[in-house]
Amino acid sequence: MLNQTSVTEFLLLEVTDIKELQLFLFVVFLTIYFLNMAGNGAILMIVFSDPRLHSPMYFFLGNLSCIDICYSTVTLPKMLENFLSTNKAISFLGCISQLHFFHFLGSTEAMLLAVMAFDRFAAICKPLHYTVIMRPQLCTQVAITIWTIGFFHALLHSVMTSHLNFCGSNHIHHFFCDVKPLLKLACGNTKLNQWLLNTVTGTIAMSSFFLTLLSYFYIITYLFFKTHSCSMLHKALSTCASHFTVVILFYAPVLFIYIHPDSESSMDQDWIIAIMYSVVTPALNPLIYTLRNKEVKGGLCRVIRSSNLKK
Repeated sequence: MLNQTSVTEFLLLEVTDIKELQLFLFVVFLTIYFLNMAGNGAILMIVFSDPRLHSPMYFFLGNLSCIDICYSTVTLPKMLENFLSTNKAISFLGCISQLHFFHFLGSTEAMLLAVMAFDRFAAICKPLHYTVIMRPQLCTQVAITIWTIGFFHALLHSVMTSHLNFCGSNHIHHFFCDVKPLLKLACGNTKLNQWLLNTVTGTIAMSSFFLTLLSYFYIITYLFFKTHSCSMLHKALSTCASHFTVVILFYAPVLFIYIHPDSESSMDQDWIIAIMYSVVTPALNPLIYTLRNKEVKGGLCRVIRSSNLKK
C-alpha cells in the first residue's frame, strides 16, 4: 500500500523553457521515438521470422530490442505530451509506476549486455563447446532470470519510494520520475533509500559492467595470442564491435549519473545525460547492429523480398 502523503501529483521539469524551441524539440523527439519503434521492431521481426537467425546471439538481440522499445516508451510519451501541454503534472501512482519500469528495464538491460558479452566469449573462445554451453533451454532460463531479477530490483525501489512522505514541494527536477530526484523532495530520513540505490543498483550495474569487460578481456587476449589468421581476427573483432559500442553508449552516461557525488549543479546534468541513455541510445542500437552485422542486413533483405513476393 502507498503511504499517506499530502502530495497527490508531481510536476515534471520542462526540457526547455524557451517556447519557440518546444515545437522543434517535439518533432525531434517524436522522430527519435519513431526511429526507435521502427528500428527495434524491425530487428524483432527479422530475428523471430528468419530461421537462420535462431541462435543465442540473435535471441538475446531480440530481447535487447524489446527492452529498448519499452525503455523509451516509459519516458518519451510523457515528455512529448509535456511539450504540447501547459500542465506538466504526473499522478503519484503514475510517477511510481514510471520509476518502477524505468529501473526494471534499465537493470535488465545491464544484465542482458553482460550475458551477450559472455555469449560472444563462448562463441569465440570455446567454439567446439558453444552449442553445449549456450543451449536453447539455458538461454531461455537465463533470459527469464534476468528479467525477473530486474523486476524485483525495481519493485524494491518503487515500494520503498512510495512509502516516503512527500510534504513539501512537488516539483521534480527531472523530465521523468527517478529515485534520486524524488529523494530530494521527500521529508524525513531517506538514508535507507539512498543506501539501497547505491548498494543494490550499484551492485547490479557494476557487476554487470565488470563481467562484460571481463568477457571482452578474455576475447581480446584469446584473439591476439591464439588466432594466427588475420581474416579470422578481423571477423571476430567486427562481430564484437557492435555489441561493445552498445555497451559503451549504455554505461558511460549511467555510470556518470550514479557514481558522481550529488550537488545542486549535478541535478541539472543528470536529466540532460538521462536523455542520452533513455531516449537516444535505444534508437541508435538498431542502427549500430544493422550497419555492422551482415546477417541482420541479410535477414532484412530476405524479409523484404518475401513480403514483395506475397504482394
